[in-house]
Amino acid sequence: MVNKVQSGAAEALAGVLFNGMTIMAGGFGLCGIPENLIAAIRLAGTRNLTVVSNNCGTDDFGLGVLLANGQIKKMISSYVGENKLFEKLYLSGELELEFNPQGTLAERIRAGGAGVPAFFTKTGVGTLAAEGKEVRDFDGHAYVMERGLTADLSIVKAWKGDGEGNLVFRKTARNFNPMMATAGKITVAEVEIMTAVGDLDPDHIHTPGIYVDRILQGAAYEKHIERETTRPREREQA
Repeated sequence: MVNKVQSGAAEALAGVLFNGMTIMAGGFGLCGIPENLIAAIRLAGTRNLTVVSNNCGTDDFGLGVLLANGQIKKMISSYVGENKLFEKLYLSGELELEFNPQGTLAERIRAGGAGVPAFFTKTGVGTLAAEGKEVRDFDGHAYVMERGLTADLSIVKAWKGDGEGNLVFRKTARNFNPMMATAGKITVAEVEIMTAVGDLDPDHIHTPGIYVDRILQGAAYEKHIERETTRPREREQA
């Protein structure tokens, strides 16, 4: 039996990272992100990365730390707010960006993991999202063709996992993680709780271990909460 359990993030990524690679990173905003693995990639200094993720964290947390360190060349994303450095680099031409409607991004990843090279969707027809892409008519309606996405490496974060790589995600932290786990040539998962093989109820497993190559128990999770302020708080008005 292959031992998938690693002692830490650096060990889990040993021999996997290389300049110019494509990485899928699970998470939505700052929820369900593989914090320890992102930090290890930063320390490794791997550069010219293409990163597939819903967004790029904030200026000082999540994938934003890789952006600040000059390691990301291109983002394939759905949302890029809350990161002023991202805006600056994009507008100056220093960062490439491939925008996707959020559902389309999710389906592109799912398709890549399922071995589906392309699919057609109504979403984006007639907008900038369809520029340069094939559009076909089906039953009197226009559909744009989108390509499936895969990556050299997928890094995901789960709530629980076992030594075989079976994963259980918790609530909204599930987000993009399960589909990304299927779409990487190598998938590395970090978990909050590592259980013994056989302890997880098979009916509760979201990602079967066959998709996971390496697994580690993470530590020191910060779990930032994103808040949007639309008006001054009462104590600030006084």
